[in-house]
Amino acid sequence: MPAPERLPAPGVSATGELEELLARGELTVVGRIREASNAVLLCTVAYGDLSAECVYKPVKGERPLWDFPDGNLAQREVAAYLVSEATGWGLVPPTVLRDGPYGEGMVQLWIGPDESGEPDGGEPEGEDTGDGDTAEGESGGGLLALVEGEEAGEGWKPVALADVGEGRTALLVHADDPRLRRLAVLDAVINNGDRKGGHLLPAPDGRLYGIDHGVTFHREDKLRTLLWGWAGEPLTEEAREVLTALAARLADGEPLATRLAELITPVELAAVRARVADLLRTGVHPQPSGQWPAIPWPPV
Repeated sequence: MPAPERLPAPGVSATGELEELLARGELTVVGRIREASNAVLLCTVAYGDLSAECVYKPVKGERPLWDFPDGNLAQREVAAYLVSEATGWGLVPPTVLRDGPYGEGMVQLWIGPDESGEPDGGEPEGEDTGDGDTAEGESGGGLLALVEGEEAGEGWKPVALADVGEGRTALLVHADDPRLRRLAVLDAVINNGDRKGGHLLPAPDGRLYGIDHGVTFHREDKLRTLLWGWAGEPLTEEAREVLTALAARLADGEPLATRLAELITPVELAAVRARVADLLRTGVHPQPSGQWPAIPWPPV
């Protein structure tokens, strides 16, 4: 019997085909990602002549969170994928909710890293802060950095000053990259409470993906992110058009709204609609509320 054909990342093969593979394929656990706070299992999935690598997060392996008492993190990961797909930006890898070797959980296509580590904006100005004090490489694929001085440099956006030890501070910056800007808008919509550098995955085909969306969709403002560089700036025309279309798809009776209602609570769904409406009303990227830590910890 010939070996199953290994599917590439989304954008090369149809998303629907990948979703079917993830939802119906046979899961085989091949390892565990031990750095994660919840159970994260690396698997292969095979269905017919197709196969791929994926991540499986069983609900049984989730650590309870006091401020997310409703539903589970796996459902929120799937909801984030559905909203991402509704924007047309494809910022979240194909994700499904299904039964697996350890019960129901989230299954998401594995996205291999882009080993180039080179951001579109080039290197930020100023000196690097030294070994261990840079947010490049695994912490955002070269899209984040810590630099000396108070200027981000051309092609970069300042976020905040960071304590790098021994009484020294450095400026945290991220690339002024349209892919990151779209992700910042998506995070504002889904109320992402944990956008860290390690959750940014530039793919070899040039696309950018965001992962780890379990801490999302809270009804209260929980936005914590490293992507504050556009805070207070006008949304792009593209973003306004996408948000207008998304608002329509979130209306009662629409397929997206119906599916989201199965994954998050009615109050949380109402909050999604309110956030989209607020973004359209203000026309700008949100700013930190001051009622919640704006930067996730640890940031990577």
